[in-house]
Amino acid sequence: MRFLLTSAGIKNTRIGNALVDLLGKPIAESSALCIPTAAYGHPMAGPGAAWRFISGRESRTPMCELGWKSLGVLELTALPSIDEELWVPLVRETDALLVGGGDALYLCHWMRQSGLADLLPSLETVYVGLSGGSLVMAPKIGEDFVRWKPPTGSDEALGMVDFSMFPHLDHEDLPDNSMANAERWAAGMPVPGYAIDDQTAIKVTDGAVEVVSEGHWKLFTPRTEPYDRRWAFRMLVHPCGLRHWLRR
Repeated sequence: MRFLLTSAGIKNTRIGNALVDLLGKPIAESSALCIPTAAYGHPMAGPGAAWRFISGRESRTPMCELGWKSLGVLELTALPSIDEELWVPLVRETDALLVGGGDALYLCHWMRQSGLADLLPSLETVYVGLSGGSLVMAPKIGEDFVRWKPPTGSDEALGMVDFSMFPHLDHEDLPDNSMANAERWAAGMPVPGYAIDDQTAIKVTDGAVEVVSEGHWKLFTPRTEPYDRRWAFRMLVHPCGLRHWLRR
């Protein structure tokens, strides 16, 4: 599967060109299904944000208003109650999944409950994520982004890419999304992490990662703890045959 993981949608020409490259044809010739589910789990989003996303009335995060040939809504919370033949063929046939922002772990839960998570690896569809819709592809999102708590209590997400993301870097309306906080977030992550602003996206094709940006971003790699001699031990054999472990 191919991914375009954005902080705030198709915000500039470079990100738009990356999307067209992944699709292999113009947006006007491509079909899409939008997934608003994440919005319902986030206190700063909710039904109003879901409606704006679906209707293409959120100019700050352009996704659905790009001029798609056809556009439908895939509401994940509805899928467990309907037969798979009513939605799986549509997902397989669509050119792009547009996954809106909100709570990444709520979205992760419903991706699993609906069966979409199991379906994704077999798709030729382009996955286009926005904020929480991007974070959900990571192995973990980090405790900083945990709001809705899943039954497991973990911050684990789907792990379909091998890195995590810190979105909306240095956003004027989100003071907590500073570079200093991104560095603290990254220090607690077991995988590489990208801090990206709203003019940046991450393109993944067959596992190859490319940063597409007209803004600023930073890659953090997990720290390797230095060897500490204070916690090294050596084994001594007592003349009586007893083994003793001694700290050096």
